[in-house]
Amino acid sequence: MHENNQRPSGLEGVISLGARRRQPFYLSLLAAAAPFIILAATSAFAIYVLTMLAAGRSDWVNILTGALAALAIPVIAFALLLAGARRTHPFTLSLAVMVFAASFSIAILSALRVPVSYLGFLLTMPSSIFFVTIGNVAMVRRLRRSVALLAFPGASAVVDAAKWKLPVIEPYEVSQQYRRILIDPVTHHSPEWSAQLAKMYLRGMEIEAWPSYLELTLGKVDLAAFDLADISYSPSQILYYRLKRALDICGVLLLALPASLLCGLIWIYIRILDGGPSMFVQERRGYAGTTFRLYKFRTMYKGPHAGSTVEGDSRVIPGCHILRQLRLDELPQLLNILRGDMSFIGPRPVSVAVAEALEARIPLYVNRQILVPGLTGWAQVSQGYAETADEEVEKLAYDLYYLKNVSLDLDIIILFRTVKTVLLRIGAR
Repeated sequence: MHENNQRPSGLEGVISLGARRRQPFYLSLLAAAAPFIILAATSAFAIYVLTMLAAGRSDWVNILTGALAALAIPVIAFALLLAGARRTHPFTLSLAVMVFAASFSIAILSALRVPVSYLGFLLTMPSSIFFVTIGNVAMVRRLRRSVALLAFPGASAVVDAAKWKLPVIEPYEVSQQYRRILIDPVTHHSPEWSAQLAKMYLRGMEIEAWPSYLELTLGKVDLAAFDLADISYSPSQILYYRLKRALDICGVLLLALPASLLCGLIWIYIRILDGGPSMFVQERRGYAGTTFRLYKFRTMYKGPHAGSTVEGDSRVIPGCHILRQLRLDELPQLLNILRGDMSFIGPRPVSVAVAEALEARIPLYVNRQILVPGLTGWAQVSQGYAETADEEVEKLAYDLYYLKNVSLDLDIIILFRTVKTVLLRIGAR
C-alpha cells in the first residue's frame, strides 16, 4: 500500500509505466528561426516609427500601438509557419501567412479605432517578408535533422545516395526525436511490418518512402523509375505555367533599356577588337522538338574552334572572359524570350546534334522538350555546365525534377541561385 502511494501520479505516472516523453521538436525549429524573428520584428517596429516621424506625427500612444502591431505581424506569421512545419512552398506560404497576419492586425486596430498609417504598414512588409521567408527556409532545413531511415538490406546504398548523414535505425530505436521515418517501399510494405508502421503512425510520426524523400531533398528524379504517368499537377501549378509567358514578356520589357545599352557597348567592343560579326548564332533544340536560332555575343576570335573552353583560354577575346563569367554574352537571348523561343526559366537548350545523340542514347531525354527551354534552369544552377554526355544525362535528372515540380517557389529559388552563381562567377570560363 505504501509502495502504491510512492508511484508517480498523473502523466508522469503514465510515462513511468512505459509511455514516451516527446522531444521539444517545435522548440528546435523555433531556435533555428529565432534570429530572423527578432530581425523581422525589430525592423518592422523601427520602420513604422520612422514613417510616422517622417509624416510629422507626435501622438506617441497611437504611434507605439501601431508599431507594436507591425511588430506582431511577422511574429504571427512565424507562429503559423511553425505550426505548419512544411517542407514545400517556402516562399508563397510565407507570403500567404504574412498577408493573413497583416490583415488580422490591421482589423484589430481598426476595431479598437486606433489611428494607423497604412503606408507605414506597407513599408514594413518587404523587410518582414524577407526575414520571415529566410526564417522559414531555416526551419525547413532543420526538419532534415529529424529524419531517420528504417533499417533494411539496402539502407547503406540509400545513405550513400543521400550525401549527408542519414541515421539508420532499428524498430526498437524509433523515438520521438524523429519526426519523419523513411521506409523502403518494397521491404516495409509487407504484413510483418504493418504492426510496427501502425505504432509509429499512432505516435504521430510521418511515414514516407525514401525514394520520394530523396527526390525532394536532392532535387532530382531517379531516371530508372521516372514515368510521366506518375506526375500530377495541382491547379496552382497549371495556372502559374499559363502565366509564365506574360511574366516573361514583362521581364523583358523591364530589362529592355539597361540591356539595350549594355548590348550596344558589348557589340561595339567586339567589333573594335576583332571586327564583325559580333553575334554568334546557333541552332538549338526547342519546345516540342522544334529548332530555333539562339543568339549570343561572340566572345572568341574568328576562326574554327573546337572543344570546351579552359581556364585562361587564348581563343577568348581580351576582356570577354568577364562577359562569360557574368553571363553578359547571353543578353541577346532576351530577344529569344520575347519571340517565345525561350523562357527566363526552363531546361537549358542544347544544340541539335547533342540533343539527337542523347535522345538516341536515353529515350527519356525527349521529355525535356515538353517545357519551353530557359535562359537559366534547375539543372543549370544545380549541376552547372555539362562537358560530357554522362554529365548531360545527370542534368536530365534535374530537368525532369523541374518538369515534375514546376512552381513559382521553385522558379524563385532558381532565380536566387542564378544571381548567386553570376555574382560568384561559378562554372563560367
